Amino acid sequence: MAKNQQTYYPRFIDSYLSEWAKRPLHKPLLLRGARQAGKSTAVHHLSENFKGFVEINFEKQPSLAQLFEGDLDVRRIVSQMEAIVGRPITEGDTLLFLDEIQACPKAIMSLRFFKEDMPGLHVIAAGSLLEFALDELPTFGVGRIHSIFMYPMTFDEFLIANGETLLMNARNQATAAQPLPQPLYEKLIAEFRDYMLIGGMPEAVSSWVANHDYLSCQEVQDDILVSYEDDFPKYRKKVDPTLLRKTMESAAVQVTKKFVYSKVEGGYRAYDVKKALDMLYKAGILIPVTNTSANGLPLGSEADDSCRKFLLLDTGILLRLLNMTTGDISELTEHILTSDISDLVNKGPMAEMVAGLELLHYRTPNIRHQLFYWVREAKNSLAEVDYVSSFKLAVLPIEVKAGVRGGMKSLWQFMREKKLRNAVRCSMENFGYFEYEDKQDNNNVRHVVICPLFAISQMKRILEPLEWDNQVDMLLCRKKDDKADV
Repeated sequence: MAKNQQTYYPRFIDSYLSEWAKRPLHKPLLLRGARQAGKSTAVHHLSENFKGFVEINFEKQPSLAQLFEGDLDVRRIVSQMEAIVGRPITEGDTLLFLDEIQACPKAIMSLRFFKEDMPGLHVIAAGSLLEFALDELPTFGVGRIHSIFMYPMTFDEFLIANGETLLMNARNQATAAQPLPQPLYEKLIAEFRDYMLIGGMPEAVSSWVANHDYLSCQEVQDDILVSYEDDFPKYRKKVDPTLLRKTMESAAVQVTKKFVYSKVEGGYRAYDVKKALDMLYKAGILIPVTNTSANGLPLGSEADDSCRKFLLLDTGILLRLLNMTTGDISELTEHILTSDISDLVNKGPMAEMVAGLELLHYRTPNIRHQLFYWVREAKNSLAEVDYVSSFKLAVLPIEVKAGVRGGMKSLWQFMREKKLRNAVRCSMENFGYFEYEDKQDNNNVRHVVICPLFAISQMKRILEPLEWDNQVDMLLCRKKDDKADV
């Protein structure tokens, strides 16, 4: 049944917002993430649990920034807000939402005083360019403010929006021993094809649910890209807007490959390109995947920031950006929609990128998580594992395959070198499991769980049955001079 665009589709973050709202002791909340990822809509949905809701948007109502001039007495500020909006703002009953707060830096600084002077008031602040404002503040209340990071919609959220909750529940019961029946498997593949094209930007998903029209979704995605580029002049103090645009375009072309600074059109210095990449990361548009030696945990202790790949925040946005950059992606779009499952998305980086985004989006939103990969470049030889994560204090290699076939020479090499026996293969295959007897390593058996690309939210569940104990000892035995916090 078609839904109008005002319909609210449940989000992964809802439970975290609800839990925050129920706490007797709660800090002011900073909701962080890229423009149009659904932050404001999620807050409006949360407001239904409160008797009162007051929203201040500092871009729409810039004059209200004057309330924060002079001292930051939040009781005075709230009293003046009440007079302006004509409604009481009461501790325990009212949700106060300060949107686009980056336009009023002193409002950001005031958040710490809400915790100290009005601890019973529920305050949420959000802003699309919030990270840049935070960079310029000497302090904004570390320890007195709680942050939650929000991303575009996951595949699970896409399924729910499309009324496929029963299909999702059936998927969530499947295991390696009891994979999905063929009809359900094929239906999930079809939904996943749509998800790769539509992506997870809430407005695009809403348009798809209402109309099932790819062109309408592309118009939404084009508008989002234009809004991102319209923001670029706001970064002018730090990075030239033209360089930002060209860096974003180059990141789309180089997506999931080691980023090469010299490929950014215009002959810019590597230093300047690096600053542009950092700005796009802070804006939530680009997500870095950093090379790590992965000899133990934490993975970041052996990360090499000079060797990175970059993902775009959303597959639908990637396709539109590629279309603007290269001029035509009709062949790639047709391939995604019509290819045989065994060859799906072999053209382009879509499988690897969507796997990385899904891995990131299902993690707890209370911190900004990092993604890692492993690569070894040698003469006439390149070995690479697409993602390296962790599970039960063990290093977990994750290999992504676009279809249902493909060798995994790099994965075996990595597991042999790091003395790991468990790994994940993300592909378009059904749930499954296989073993590999490594004759180059005393016939040790390697275990690989097949996690379908459409079931990354279920990865922890399908990993649970494996044995992990013998990896823990090895991974925690680090060199004596390694002072990294495990």
